[in-house]
Amino acid sequence: MALDELTDDLVGIFKDPAILIGIPLALLGAVFMSFGAQYQHRGVQKVERLSAIGGSRGLTGGQLVNLLRRPSWVAGTVMLGLAIVCQLAALSFAPLILVQPIGAISLVITTLLNARISGHKPTKQSIAAIALCVVGILIFVTIAALYATETPVSDRQLITILIILAVVIVVVGGTWLWFRDRASALFYIVAAGVIYGFVATLAKVVINRFQNENFDYLTVICVVALLAGTAAGAYFVQTAYASGPPDLVIAGLTVVDPIVAIVIGLTVLNEAAGAPIGAYVGFAIAGGMAVTGVFLLARYHPQVVSESQEIPIARGSGGPADAAPSTGSIRITEAVAKVWPDPPVRDRDGRTPR
Repeated sequence: MALDELTDDLVGIFKDPAILIGIPLALLGAVFMSFGAQYQHRGVQKVERLSAIGGSRGLTGGQLVNLLRRPSWVAGTVMLGLAIVCQLAALSFAPLILVQPIGAISLVITTLLNARISGHKPTKQSIAAIALCVVGILIFVTIAALYATETPVSDRQLITILIILAVVIVVVGGTWLWFRDRASALFYIVAAGVIYGFVATLAKVVINRFQNENFDYLTVICVVALLAGTAAGAYFVQTAYASGPPDLVIAGLTVVDPIVAIVIGLTVLNEAAGAPIGAYVGFAIAGGMAVTGVFLLARYHPQVVSESQEIPIARGSGGPADAAPSTGSIRITEAVAKVWPDPPVRDRDGRTPR
């Protein structure tokens, strides 16, 4: 009897095996996202160097236009477009709370790519942070695969999502305008992740309403909001690339984005309505692990550390204390020397030798 009750509770893949089709599609999208992020980051960095204008306060209009002239950025954009196609296809088969977290695999791929290209070998702390992110996401996906279900999206649910999105846009936009001069890469990453979480949710809603032949004016508003959110999120992502390494950006997006989408899926779309309380506890623990991993990665990422410190650091998880300084350290030291030059050398009588 207990076994029958357990089987009845596991309504996800047992009730609809087609859900499993969404998993490989989401994985393929994660691969495209990884390579797309790396190429876009390369294009943004190149435009920054050519324009001699830092993009940490937000890319200028001229810089955005110049991005279209960079083959690397265009190639990355195409790959991200393919990632979106794969994600939309996955969402047509599986619930939102299952598809979104799978993108975490792109964090591992992007980290390996960036380590090879930039020469910043992952440290023990950054590897541990990445592992925490991935393990938390995998636990979440496993629980979601067992309990996630889908129902038609009502007008009330869609209106609720649109109202929440409007509030989020106002809060994020106002915060950016107010703290623009002091905004860090982490702010842009979180902002993009929150917005993209709503974009994924709106995409799922549009697909759901098409599948249920419920296309009306609310669906049109949903499509408009989806496009506007995509543009706003893309701007924050490009600015994040100008402020931090690509694997840190991907870490934030693959955690913040799913968490936002999952919260909406659980509370508004009721995609885990039949799940027991233990499943929700598991969701909370797994989400907490992933978020903690992102913040730890933002603190211990080797490229972030080397570019923000003046003193030499050793690359990798260990090395001699007198390792060669990073390029960022050299630039900072040279700037300090120009402002406060070393005093001239004097002899014992206090005279300066010629």
